[in-house]
Amino acid sequence: MERIIAMDKLGSLQTFVKVVDEGSFAAAARAIGQSRSQVNRAVIALEENLGVQLLNRTTRQVAVTPSGRAFYDRAKAVLADLHEAEEAIRENRETPSGDIRINAPMSFGTLHLGPALVDFAREYPDIRVELALSDRFIDPVADGYDMTVRISQPSETLALIDHEIIPMNRVLCASPEFIRKHGEPKTPRDLATLPCLHYGNLPAGSNWKMNGPDGPVSVQVNGVFCCNNAEVLRDAAIADLGLALLPTFIAGPELQNGRLISVLCDYQPPELFLYLLYPPSRQLSARIRLLVDFIYDRFGGQAYWDLVQ
Repeated sequence: MERIIAMDKLGSLQTFVKVVDEGSFAAAARAIGQSRSQVNRAVIALEENLGVQLLNRTTRQVAVTPSGRAFYDRAKAVLADLHEAEEAIRENRETPSGDIRINAPMSFGTLHLGPALVDFAREYPDIRVELALSDRFIDPVADGYDMTVRISQPSETLALIDHEIIPMNRVLCASPEFIRKHGEPKTPRDLATLPCLHYGNLPAGSNWKMNGPDGPVSVQVNGVFCCNNAEVLRDAAIADLGLALLPTFIAGPELQNGRLISVLCDYQPPELFLYLLYPPSRQLSARIRLLVDFIYDRFGGQAYWDLVQ
């Protein structure tokens, strides 16, 4: 009897979520193959059980009450977790399949993660990969991503599983012609007078922080060119426009072929890391575990782009 009641409550939960998603009882009834009266009775039963009104009804549509909106968000998460658990059980019995929605930074995605995911998709053809590239800070849960790839300083969040893959080194560099013309900086303070190229998405903007032999140093650089894409800054540095603070996953090849040279090597910017973030419920998924292991194998250890001597 308790199992029947639990299943009825689960059905009412699913029906309520469908009504909110569809915007009306009639549309929800069509979507789940029930009559409008059945859908209405399920929601009424749920409201009576909770002792609150979830929906304001009109003849054509429904409006979610504040209590209904809060309950909808929790119900949606519960149903998503249940679906993920069911998929995990199925995947443990058979070849992993299904969708993985991934968000990642633009430059790292185009240069490194994208090619890796092509190989992953070739190796696991039953898993459908959707990769969205953006440097905008997103909420992985609210935006519906199964996994988010981030390059950032260490952070803690109770809402997400946090996997640190590898440190992401950065280097201050310029073209040989720029150094010949302007001279090589001897201390970070020289950056206040030399032309510098800075990243537009950083909260610090043109204020660069470094750790040197005598401790932390902060300097307001002479920003002559700003962009929110590090590949553009790399190209500007190659074109002799100024000094740039670049990740080695972008600048590594240019440092090796001599188009860029590193300066102020005794001073290092704050350390960044490559992270994988995903909701705790996704940890059950076989396809997510496969992808995490694949990314560890591909990028863990000594980074292949980190060729700075």
